[in-house]
Amino acid sequence: MNFIKRIFTGMKQDAEPDVPMDSSVTEDIESSPVTEEASQPEATPSFPDVRRVLQIPVISEGIFPENSDEVLIKAQPSPAGDQCLFTVNRSLMTGNSWFFTDFESAAGSTLAEKLFCLEDVETLLVCECTVTITRKDKTLVDWVPLAKEVGTAIREAIQEGGGLISEKIIADLPTEEEIREGIQKVIDVEVNPGVAGHGGNVTLMAVRGNSVTIQMGGGCQGCSAADLTLKQGIHTSFRTAVPRVGAIFDETDHTAGLNPFFS
Repeated sequence: MNFIKRIFTGMKQDAEPDVPMDSSVTEDIESSPVTEEASQPEATPSFPDVRRVLQIPVISEGIFPENSDEVLIKAQPSPAGDQCLFTVNRSLMTGNSWFFTDFESAAGSTLAEKLFCLEDVETLLVCECTVTITRKDKTLVDWVPLAKEVGTAIREAIQEGGGLISEKIIADLPTEEEIREGIQKVIDVEVNPGVAGHGGNVTLMAVRGNSVTIQMGGGCQGCSAADLTLKQGIHTSFRTAVPRVGAIFDETDHTAGLNPFFS
């Protein structure tokens, strides 16, 4: 709880939000740069950009050609540029997810071992058909060079066959009820008492496999430091108390509330 409180105490109320980046990298095409969306015509009135939290979606129709024998990968950097989401037209971990903190945690998982061999990979999260990479060098914003290396590693792991995720990890996966009880306890005992002083609250919305979805409300909804608090405080608390929790999704609508995310 003290960790959560310290983060909120140190928040700047007027913290400037990260600049949204709608760029994407398609690893399949060697010459494909990170491109920006076309600007709106001059006659169209401009509105403030909305700050968004990186989500990990399941594959939806239209992202990749149907029934393709080729391993296809699409990469999308986060708005802050410290993470990149790689979506693959293959299932990497069915129904569950796993957060790899370092090379040691990747033992026996072919996919993670190959990715940690890349110099700039700090952590990775495998969730069904996606891999989210956090890079070590937070000063770099160009994901194209690393994205190509990540894409090659993912493709090699899939084409080699065999288990992508360690059998021990899969065998030790907790039940949804165990995850739900553990996360709810952390929210009730540690997280919500820590954010209550700032008028905030966190609600556990859903549990699917070992992945959880939460929603921030009250003073946390739209707060300019909520994303930082979510990553550094709440995620750390969840993973410390429930080590086998996988993906942690935030479905908070930060554009609503009293302090919406605007740049």
